[in-house]
Order: sequence, then structure tokens, then C-alpha cells
Amino acid sequence: MNANKNQSLSARLRFALAGLGHGLRTERSLRTQIAVSIGVAVALVILRPAPLWWALAIVCSTAVVAAELFNTAIERLADHLHPQLHSEIRIVKDCAAAAVLCFSLGALGVAVALLVAIARS
Repeated sequence: MNANKNQSLSARLRFALAGLGHGLRTERSLRTQIAVSIGVAVALVILRPAPLWWALAIVCSTAVVAAELFNTAIERLADHLHPQLHSEIRIVKDCAAAAVLCFSLGALGVAVALLVAIARS
């Protein structure tokens, strides 16, 4: 049985925060996504949209950050298991990066829709 299974909530939270910390220390893309998320929060405070827009922006921002963390995890695992360059590993890593791109484009679409809604009101 895995010793990390059925740990207390505080232990699992420490694991998650350790992963986030590692990502922030090692991944420029994650730091960029976090900075953009902070910018989104500032824009929400300034623009004061309806609560639904807050919810959409928060979900989009956290989804992009989560996708970036999944991408980091996949890249690290792939590099650990197969450190040499390999065409199949490249495809796996490219697909993970494409997932981040898809989330980011969706978040950008929500941002544009929010700005259009505010301009019309």
C-alpha cells in the first residue's frame, strides 16, 4: 500500500503546496500565468462586474494555472522516465502544452466577452 494514501488533510495540503512551490520556482510559464491571474483579480476589483463575471474569471484563471501544473507534472514524469529525446515523448509533451494553450484561449475569450459586456453597460 502507498504510504501517501489516506494522509490527513493537512499532510495532503502540504504535498499540494510543495508541488505549487516547485512549479513556481522552476516554471516561468506558471509564474506568468499566476501574474496574469493577479492582473485579472485587479481588473475585477477595478471594473466591478457582476458576480457571474467574477466566477467565470476565477474559474478560467484557476483552470489555466491547473493546466500549467498538469503540463509541468507530465513533462517532469516524461523526462524522468525517458531522459533522451524521443518522438513519442515529444508528442506527449506537445499535447500537454496544447492543453494549456486551449485553456488560455478559452480564458482570453471570457476576458473579451467581459470587456464587451462592460462596454455595452
